[in-house]
Amino acid sequence: MRTVHWLKLILLLVFFQSCQEKSREPLPERADSPVRSPEEELLHFQVDAGFDIQLVASEPMVESPVMIQFDEDGRMWVVEMRGYMTDMEGSEEPDPIGRITILEDRDGDGVMDQRTVYLDSLVMPRTVTPFGRGALVVANQSLWLTEDSKNGDWIADNMILLDSTYAASANPEHTDNGMLRNLDNWYYSAKSRLRYRHKNGEWIRDTTEFRGQWGISQDDEGRLLYNYNWSQLHGDLVPPNSLTRNPNHNPSTGIDHGLTIDRKVYPIRKTLAVNRGYIPGVLDSLGRLLEFTSAGGPVMYRSRLFPEEYYGNVFVMESAGNLVKRNVVTQKGATLEAHDPNPGREFMASTDERFRPVYGAVGPDGALYIVDMYQGIIQHETYMTPYLTEQTLERHLDAPAQMGRIWRVAPKGSKPQKAEKLSQKTPEDLIIFLGHPDAYYREQAQRLIVEKGGEPVAERLIKIAIDPNSGKLLKTHALYTLEGMGFLDPGILLTALETPDYQIQAHVLRLLEGFGNYPHVKEMLGDFYEKNAETDSEILALQMALSSNVLEENDQFLGLASIFNKYGNQALFKDAVMSGLENREYAFLEYLAKNWKESNPDREIFIETLTASIIQNQEPSEIIKLLSLIEENKGDWKGEIALAGLSIQAADSENLGKIKFSQKPDFFKKEIAGLDSFQLTRVQRLFSWPGYSPESLASGSHNLEGNALELFASGRQKFLASCAGCHGSNGKGVDHMGPPLVGSEWVLGDERQLALILLHGIEGPITVRGKVYDEPEILPVMPSHSTMDDGNIAAILTYIRNEWGNQADPITRQTVGGVRHSSQGRVYPWSVSELVEHMKTLNETKP
Repeated sequence: MRTVHWLKLILLLVFFQSCQEKSREPLPERADSPVRSPEEELLHFQVDAGFDIQLVASEPMVESPVMIQFDEDGRMWVVEMRGYMTDMEGSEEPDPIGRITILEDRDGDGVMDQRTVYLDSLVMPRTVTPFGRGALVVANQSLWLTEDSKNGDWIADNMILLDSTYAASANPEHTDNGMLRNLDNWYYSAKSRLRYRHKNGEWIRDTTEFRGQWGISQDDEGRLLYNYNWSQLHGDLVPPNSLTRNPNHNPSTGIDHGLTIDRKVYPIRKTLAVNRGYIPGVLDSLGRLLEFTSAGGPVMYRSRLFPEEYYGNVFVMESAGNLVKRNVVTQKGATLEAHDPNPGREFMASTDERFRPVYGAVGPDGALYIVDMYQGIIQHETYMTPYLTEQTLERHLDAPAQMGRIWRVAPKGSKPQKAEKLSQKTPEDLIIFLGHPDAYYREQAQRLIVEKGGEPVAERLIKIAIDPNSGKLLKTHALYTLEGMGFLDPGILLTALETPDYQIQAHVLRLLEGFGNYPHVKEMLGDFYEKNAETDSEILALQMALSSNVLEENDQFLGLASIFNKYGNQALFKDAVMSGLENREYAFLEYLAKNWKESNPDREIFIETLTASIIQNQEPSEIIKLLSLIEENKGDWKGEIALAGLSIQAADSENLGKIKFSQKPDFFKKEIAGLDSFQLTRVQRLFSWPGYSPESLASGSHNLEGNALELFASGRQKFLASCAGCHGSNGKGVDHMGPPLVGSEWVLGDERQLALILLHGIEGPITVRGKVYDEPEILPVMPSHSTMDDGNIAAILTYIRNEWGNQADPITRQTVGGVRHSSQGRVYPWSVSELVEHMKTLNETKP
């Protein structure tokens, strides 16, 4: 009997558990997409097992929220873009109805219960970042420093214009935003080439690499993360402004790196009201979005509240698909990769079509906060197509506007925690927070110490920086805090360089770049490079390459040659080596020409890259030496590759007559046996001298002219970075990697077919010029390059269709863009038979 009793009890518990599981299923969608209260909307969410969703704030406390930031006391600053698409025409966008509000949870229950309007009467505000007694605010198409300078009521009473060029575009989907305070004490933005920092009471404005579209985040090492509406996760593999410092070289890797080619999304309701929803491949058979179309607001989770496996994950908002994607980010060598841990099910999704996640942030309590604009219209009127207009009106999504909710996502059973009041702590008291396991506290403490400053706190930070037993996070933030305060010196850094941690050493090398002219620094760094030239750490080797410009020339060349020999098969390392060689390119080429005996594809690519940079430098004496080096090595692979590099540069119309001589160089006064005559003819276009103008020569670039020639020239460098490893710098293919491109019918055939291959990849076996290529002769699959933009793809394809004797029409970025849109929904590489059938279908439907 007792056994039966326990069995009944177990069955009863299972029944209740089943009921609870069923109760967590979201309520079904409705075709009319009604406006719901926050309590009703909550019933329509699906979230990862083990998590709960809690309402933090809703209208009228917040209206049209598009961004949040937490300050040093845990208060939430909200950007309310109340003018955004309040009707189909966006008629209220010019009106000063936007505002910045501060929300506070005073009783610690996780629900905001106090609201202060910090700043109102703004036109389309889009960014807020706390600073000092106020915040940096982006509104009225400008960047402002705002502050409560009088009575401490947290109502702004002062606005100082910092930059009228920031966010100058009136298009809210395509202008500067973010203002993320990075580990290096600079503020970076998405959709922007500008960065800022506050130093010695002044704001400094600088240029930086262009990044992303809406929202920006960072990891523990300060690497920036961002995305584009169509491509969910990109990032930098190197510190800002380090890879692009050499004006003679244009890197093709390291910045804007696509962490994943996976664009699949899994909505749990129909998403008919998306742009291009009528195009095959945008929606599935159930009318649900297949791929990202409005990705934004990436946020890396760096807290310990979630289970351990969530640390370092990146959450991406997809407002059109009513969902939040989770990405697991992993580091492989010097590269970051990401993947969806649960294909088929999103971290968070809703059956309510008005759920519009546009931004995310990790709070001081470790919870993930989701900004829900809760609005029917999410597409700006600039891009409102007739199809989308029809869908919006049919489903009554055009009203109401100026609603909004903020949700808190946290593990079940976790209770909200009141934040530490960091503003009330002295700089000395803040030091301990620099090593806090949660990034919120580390970053707030660093900012406050830098803003408040003081020599006593600097002395304590120095002890941490040079202590070999200091924790990694604590030491990293101590170093950058000292940098922000202006208290770093070579002695501190050279001592910290002895820390047996590759990542710390990489940070120290970066910080030492500003002290290269100090006594003994070059010498001691030279010793470090000699000891670590063969390091197995790609992270350290990469930073060594980036920071090598502070070395004496001989030490630099020795170190870079060793790094290249070990890691030169990676395009990222080629670019890193080039970054530190400004005005030393020819000297390094000469050094390599003496020391490199055997050729390989990586060496060939790099010599060609050096040649291109020498031309860009436009130093006549070096170019005369380069021509002599080519002649001296005319029977050697180095001479052939250098000549090919000059020939490619000569194809660019912008380089026509770029190098001016006072007389005709000896190199062109004679016939040089053993060198390609076609290339020699084309190379001459680079130069001019009295009595000679390159306009008098035919281009020698087959059927290309104008913009196509520029595409051809830029395509070479992009090809070398992305394609030559498998297909060879000469287009003849590489054993066990990829088939030849020379004379390939796949290259010279239909331009749409070629674009489809590069966008989505292709599987073997494949026949090229009558020969079947399959593994192990080549790799089984050519990967997708869908994270590459249309212009870069067009450049590569134009190049390979007109090099090595190939001759075919150029391919425009418009063609690539059209192919990309028409093949939306494609997530796997093509098989040959599948692609052939697809092209037959395209040709049958082609007008």
